[in-house]
Amino acid sequence: MMGFIDRLLNRITMYRLVLYFLIILLAVAAIFGAVGILPYSPVAIIFSTLVLVIVAWATNGVFARIFKAQPNFESSYITALILALIITPAMPSQGSQISFLVWAAIFAMASKYILEVNKKHLFNPAAFAVALTAILLGQYASWWVGGNLPLLAFVLVGGLLITRKIQRFDLVLSFMIAAIGSIILTELSFSPLETAEKALIHTSLFFFAFIMITEPATTPPTRALRIAYGAFVGILFAPAIHIGGIYSTPELALVVGNIFSYAVSPKKKYILALKEKREVGTDTYDFAFTGAGTMDFKPGQYMEWTLGDVNFDSRGNRRYFTIASSPTEPEVRLGVKFYAPSSNFKKAMLRMEPGQKVVAGQLAGDFTLPHDASKKLAFIAGGIGITPFRSMVKYLSDRGEKRDVILLYSNRTAAEISYKDIFDEAVQTIRMKTIYRTTDTEGRIDGALIKKEIPDYHERMFYISGTHAMVSAFKKTLHELGVHRTQIKTDFFPGFA
Repeated sequence: MMGFIDRLLNRITMYRLVLYFLIILLAVAAIFGAVGILPYSPVAIIFSTLVLVIVAWATNGVFARIFKAQPNFESSYITALILALIITPAMPSQGSQISFLVWAAIFAMASKYILEVNKKHLFNPAAFAVALTAILLGQYASWWVGGNLPLLAFVLVGGLLITRKIQRFDLVLSFMIAAIGSIILTELSFSPLETAEKALIHTSLFFFAFIMITEPATTPPTRALRIAYGAFVGILFAPAIHIGGIYSTPELALVVGNIFSYAVSPKKKYILALKEKREVGTDTYDFAFTGAGTMDFKPGQYMEWTLGDVNFDSRGNRRYFTIASSPTEPEVRLGVKFYAPSSNFKKAMLRMEPGQKVVAGQLAGDFTLPHDASKKLAFIAGGIGITPFRSMVKYLSDRGEKRDVILLYSNRTAAEISYKDIFDEAVQTIRMKTIYRTTDTEGRIDGALIKKEIPDYHERMFYISGTHAMVSAFKKTLHELGVHRTQIKTDFFPGFA
């Protein structure tokens, strides 16, 4: 069952999954309102949603033109739908509430362009918007999606699918534990059990955890920082937390948390120009981009890449790719495998000519070399999963850093082997051992091959990169060989498929 779910999730990007989930939530809420399960008219829900979507779409376009930025309407739709779920729905006759909706949409879009550093927005747009409307207009978000028990099952199912897709259970759990603990400690007039039950069932806790705090653009890039971020926001989530007469709300907790996130992990967006592209293996191309300046990243990390002029399909115009280049190289490189049929994004990418631009941001990832240079390493790659190892090996080779590294690299055919020149060079520069395996003639990498080629495998840290199925299979193989889970690191980022 989980394998089927993973295959289904791999066919859609994180952003589209969130978008569809929010649409379903609003549709279910409208149906529940029509039959009297929820206290909101379906007319109010639909009307409010349309107002928010139209205003957010128009405002986003205006600000994009003013700031000469590539508009991302998918993001504006998501923000509008979130606002529709946290601001009490308005009927067409409720002028004051409609004004609230309009200003919230405008403030949300404005925050993305005005309150930014290095071309990256600082705050979750929806949270910032309702925090600002509370201050300026005296109108507050009700977070009605979280206070309605009938919607809880839908929030849980959709939220868990999103969290599984983006692999952010660490962030969600740290937030949940800290939030419940903070609520219990500040609500001493009730028993801990009653307080926890109220927090879980009658607040926006789950919707906030699955949708709001997991927004990639305002989340720290590494696991340790994500856990700290989740815990920090969780502590502030308790409504009894206050400074003087200012009491905490979900939106204030997240806005303050966004400041913390930026403080511990400054973010930047880059406008890069294609310098060249070349085929490095069957249907695999290396793209070299310029314009990053002194990009500060670690070998093995990934970024989100956005193309502007794409005839969007169901997967949108954004993808996550591992950086294939080393920090020692002047260009930023990507290694991309093209399958048939390709998405519109990849078709547009393959058509790119020198000079064309792409937007890169949200640098993140823990799939990096250990600080201890004496640690023995084993890299296992399948197909295009070789890209983080290309970055690591080139980095070590350029620095002349001789670590004990063995690479096992599997492809279907010899013609699909990519970046062979880099790995062959590393044999001389850092004395790395490389074993190429072609499944059409030699079979797959298995436990027997690992034991043969890496006799000291119990002493090594294993890095695995490839498809989700391949990574899962090798984790199982290594466990069967007695390799402890703490000696295994896997490459994963949202949208990896």
